[in-house]
Amino acid sequence: MIDKRRFGLNRIIAPSLGLEGFFEFADSVGIRKVELRNDIGSRNAVDDLQPAAAAKMAADMGIEIISINALQKFNLYSVREKAMSELSALLELAKAIGCHAVVLCPNNDPTDARTPAQRAAETTDALSAFGPLFTKAGILGLIEPLGFAISSLASLVTTQESIRKSGFACYRIVHDTFHHYIGPDDPAVLGGAYDVSNTGLVHISGVESDLPTADYRDQHRVLVGPADHMNSKEQILRLDRLGFAGDFSFEPFSPAIQKLSRDKLADALRQSIDFIRS
Repeated sequence: MIDKRRFGLNRIIAPSLGLEGFFEFADSVGIRKVELRNDIGSRNAVDDLQPAAAAKMAADMGIEIISINALQKFNLYSVREKAMSELSALLELAKAIGCHAVVLCPNNDPTDARTPAQRAAETTDALSAFGPLFTKAGILGLIEPLGFAISSLASLVTTQESIRKSGFACYRIVHDTFHHYIGPDDPAVLGGAYDVSNTGLVHISGVESDLPTADYRDQHRVLVGPADHMNSKEQILRLDRLGFAGDFSFEPFSPAIQKLSRDKLADALRQSIDFIRS
């Protein structure tokens, strides 16, 4: 059974809540680990609070900030200078608020004309360039393959290889149950071609819409439950059996989840946790 202390909340679950309200909500459902985001409206990851104030708020409430999500288009060389600047700022913020990791998301653009070889090379090159910054900061880089057909980095195995080639030990991989299901990797890669020890965090969500898999999008991502078409519970349990000992963070993008009242969202979360642990 998954220890409840391993569950976290990505802020996308309730983007309308202010930072303090989000911390209070997490606490109300017995979750002490959260992921912040820098892509909610015009606010930065801490709602433009002074980092020291945000850190104190989290500490006073017993909240652990496990990641900031995310540096976008990290593996696109044409925006490298901007990415380096943004990463430096994110690492500075992460250190100031006691956050353990920064998530890196690949370019996800239908106009990306690079060949697969070019995409892989630029991914490795980016990790090599960013490695000294992460190492100096003492912060983990969490690379998140996106399974969409237009994504420039969709495979756990390919990501694992880019980390190896970069030569840096400051990286781990985000296994997202949604992106793993829609992406190119066969489930058999877990514990096979893909070494689960490279996993640093797991994002969890479910899809209950009756759509072809190719049509799955973020807005279809709900909480994990018995009607989930992606076998997310099985992915979670398999990762646990294979030795993953880290955190499972709820990341439902569905407006139907985001618009629930706090009480109904809390009830839905408790039901999802109970389902996963049953």
